[in-house]
Amino acid sequence: MMYAPTYQAARQVAEQIEAHFLKHRRLAQDAREDCVATVPNSCTIEKIVDTAFWASLSREEGNATRISLAFMRPVQTSNPLIFEHPLPFNAKMLAKLAPGVERAGIHVGVWEQDGELVVWGTTTAVPNLCFVVDVSEPGLLVIKHRRITGLGKFTNVAVLKGDQVKVIDEDSGLQPDTPAILTALLGIDASPLWNNTVNVLIQMAVSMRAHKHGGALLVVPSQSRRWKDSIIHPLQYQVAPAFGGIAELIRKDNTLVSELFWQNAIRREVENLSGLTAVDGATLINENMELLAFGAKITRSPYSTIVEKVMFSEPVVDGHSVEVLASALGGTRHFSAAQFVHDQHDALALVASQDGYFTVFSWSPRLEMVQAHRIDTLLL
Repeated sequence: MMYAPTYQAARQVAEQIEAHFLKHRRLAQDAREDCVATVPNSCTIEKIVDTAFWASLSREEGNATRISLAFMRPVQTSNPLIFEHPLPFNAKMLAKLAPGVERAGIHVGVWEQDGELVVWGTTTAVPNLCFVVDVSEPGLLVIKHRRITGLGKFTNVAVLKGDQVKVIDEDSGLQPDTPAILTALLGIDASPLWNNTVNVLIQMAVSMRAHKHGGALLVVPSQSRRWKDSIIHPLQYQVAPAFGGIAELIRKDNTLVSELFWQNAIRREVENLSGLTAVDGATLINENMELLAFGAKITRSPYSTIVEKVMFSEPVVDGHSVEVLASALGGTRHFSAAQFVHDQHDALALVASQDGYFTVFSWSPRLEMVQAHRIDTLLL
């Protein structure tokens, strides 16, 4: 029987997604990159997304389905776990399999056999630009691919939540005054090094969002103390001397240890530091990733004015930048972060909401105002 997808959003994005992967495959080939994954056609993309969506609404022993699907052949990875007999690719089978493969870093391999999609096994390594569909929660799918560098977070291509579709606009990162964390997440200016400060900041953002308590992280220059004008004193949780758990790892010679060491060591320090953002108030670090304080209360600098408007944007197709009232962005945490960057132009503020939204505040010299970049679609 011919499979007929019924999830309309799958059909809506399939051709756009195929075009994205074909574009990046051509760029990779021009750059003579090796180990580039096969690009699925739009029909295959539609089938995988449709099946993943219906699987996401299924439950196994009361638990929601969480699973990562990778379109690839077994020969495209090292040491794959291969089933003796491939499993049928359908929502019921994925829901049954999900409890055993839901841990981060495990991907279920999907490929075509005799004209039908099948599940051939699992893998912990996928090739460059591999088409991946991540089932994060019921009705929420993230289409992504592995970066060419192979390091850091996967690059998100689209986010589908029910009938809401957000396709990532890579060109949004080409705008002037775009902060480095955004260009890195969009794959425009990504570093291949684990101990790159921007890559570490991305891990911080992911971790802040994951703890679901909400929080604010302020990144300030190490050679200036002007930021103290925007903080209420005394600080209850000031750190002296500055804590350099992450900073010390960044300064180490990364050629002396394995990549696995960096992943584990930095992950531990990131979890340690990002956990502090759950404390009421803001966590302060400098650009060297040294912890200065946490639980800090933000106030308007006596040398500044009240922030009134910010330029809001989201890096998605048709997500145009708009001026909005700073007070309309969210709660006190968002307004305080906007005020801090309004006062401290050389600072960066990252704000995680309890509902999953994540916003980066930066100063735009060109616009002479605070920019608010909503990037949760890139962190999923």
